[in-house]
Amino acid sequence: MAGGCSIRALWILNNVDAVVFSRRFPVVEKQWRTAYKIENESHSGDDDAVKYTSLPILPNDSELAAAFLDRKKREGSARGYGIRVTQSTEGSDSWVDDPITRHVISLRIETNGEGEKHLLWPLILHIKGSYTVLVLPLVELRHLKAYASLCSRSDCGHAAGVEGSLSSLLLDLPSITGAFMVAHAIGDIITGDMVDPEVIVNASPSVGGLLDSLTGSIGISGISSRAKPVAAPVASANSSGMAVSGAAASDAPKVGSRSLDKDALRTFIISSMPFGTPLDLNYSNIFSIKANGFSSSDTPPADLKQPAWKPYLYKGKQRILFTIHETVNAAMYDREEISDTISIAGQINCRAELEGLPDVSLPLTGLNKAHVEVLSFHPCAQVPEHGMDKKAVMFSPPLGNFVLLRYQASCGLGPPIKGFYQLSMVSEDEGAFLFKLRLMEGYKAPLAMEFCNVTMPFPRRRLVSFDGTPSIGTVSTTEHSVDWKINTSGRSLSGKSIEANFPGTVRFAPWQIQRSLSSKPGYGTIGDEDSDTDIDSTKNIVNVEDFLMEKMSKDLPPVDLEEPFCWQAYNFAKVSFRIMGTSLSGMFIDPKSVSIYPAVRASIESSTQVTSGDYILWNTLGKCPSAVTG
Repeated sequence: MAGGCSIRALWILNNVDAVVFSRRFPVVEKQWRTAYKIENESHSGDDDAVKYTSLPILPNDSELAAAFLDRKKREGSARGYGIRVTQSTEGSDSWVDDPITRHVISLRIETNGEGEKHLLWPLILHIKGSYTVLVLPLVELRHLKAYASLCSRSDCGHAAGVEGSLSSLLLDLPSITGAFMVAHAIGDIITGDMVDPEVIVNASPSVGGLLDSLTGSIGISGISSRAKPVAAPVASANSSGMAVSGAAASDAPKVGSRSLDKDALRTFIISSMPFGTPLDLNYSNIFSIKANGFSSSDTPPADLKQPAWKPYLYKGKQRILFTIHETVNAAMYDREEISDTISIAGQINCRAELEGLPDVSLPLTGLNKAHVEVLSFHPCAQVPEHGMDKKAVMFSPPLGNFVLLRYQASCGLGPPIKGFYQLSMVSEDEGAFLFKLRLMEGYKAPLAMEFCNVTMPFPRRRLVSFDGTPSIGTVSTTEHSVDWKINTSGRSLSGKSIEANFPGTVRFAPWQIQRSLSSKPGYGTIGDEDSDTDIDSTKNIVNVEDFLMEKMSKDLPPVDLEEPFCWQAYNFAKVSFRIMGTSLSGMFIDPKSVSIYPAVRASIESSTQVTSGDYILWNTLGKCPSAVTG
């Protein structure tokens, strides 16, 4: 069973915890039963035999649904507590005292009304829309027994990475990563959220500056003489809502949030993971194969093996496009006792329009200088070890756009937006605020900020009036927010930094006390130090998610709660921006260093885009959450 990933079964449950779709893989299950039989024969005289822990066969749908519902009641919610609390019982996931158990869960299966419950683990839990996806990968029985032991120990969880901890156990299981990929792919199909990464094409007479959106897009010219699928428009992946020149199209159908499309799921599962082994989780490829089939022009040369991720051979003008896309996340406190934090999540998107089945070599150098901490690669890539500062990525590219690699890094240039945000309530219904910001300080051309917006959300209060004039930009308001557009000239900020100040006042509608959930019994196991009532019930907790929502939405109808960070005195401003030119981490692609085997004449282009993720300016005059460094 060592190495790779095989899936024993998967289940999809709806919002009332009923199984609406399931799939079992007999080939993989036969491997499990064989291993189970060998293990129990070797421990035939042992009281701690695996048969007392696990099941030799998979549960049916009703047994699994009953066990999942039982876990929700025991753990407080579908995901569970993740840490050991007073409600935790020995043998439960929360007893392990590790937040990973909110995503890798176990179920206790009761069969045939025997009363004895057997352990089913590891189940990957993925919640998407109104559906819950459970994926069960194949693991060795010793791993199952190790987890059962963790569920019964008396002490709380060890530190991450320590031998005997859950994290060290999962690191020995590559199938966990594959199962997560399967769960997320199925979740995207269920909800229709098959938004794929962007590859930006530089403006030129030949391409017209179009923005290709990942479609796995079989709609490129010259694939074959047959008709291609009708392209359905998809939204740009830009969260900013700013206009982007060009068009985006997708060949993949939208399954949407309507009733479950079981035919689409069956097609995807049969094609993407035959016999339970995931091969290609690109839904666009699978849809195109179903819609178009194959022709003689799609047959590769006899001496070449066609990979699963490239079902069709490209014919036409040859080129390779790379886009480095980085997302900046930051928490800016402007306090001596709390350090600001900033991190970058990056990926290199690629589109390789190459004839035949060539290999592409992409050298990555200066990784230490780029502060790259974590790297993961597409299945088509092979990465021989060349030290931490240099790697050579060799890959056989699939059709369409794909994510070649992902990485985590620190920001080598410092935060693109510095400064502080202050909000002070001068009365119950009126507040005074002040922004002092510096944009692009220390940033030089070719880096250019295309836009920068700042939003002050007030989900708990209704805004009735606003007064203030920023030193630059324009302001608009909604019932629950003030929106400041700093860069509105249409021209990018490049080669210089600017200072932006914004003082003002906000007035809210009179405060109305609305008890929406606080009258419910059964809450109070987590400290409620700011509550004006004492709750002492610790035995009848129904749902930990409801408890947290009650705590956050005290005096507020839940429907008005849009930002979970705006809780009690926690308030913040959120910054959104886009920067073009080069990466902030130092990740760089030199088109001249890219090699293609066998050698062909192909243009190679590289572009970079940096966007904001959760870029938060915490109110320096209020409470704020922060991580404690050990």
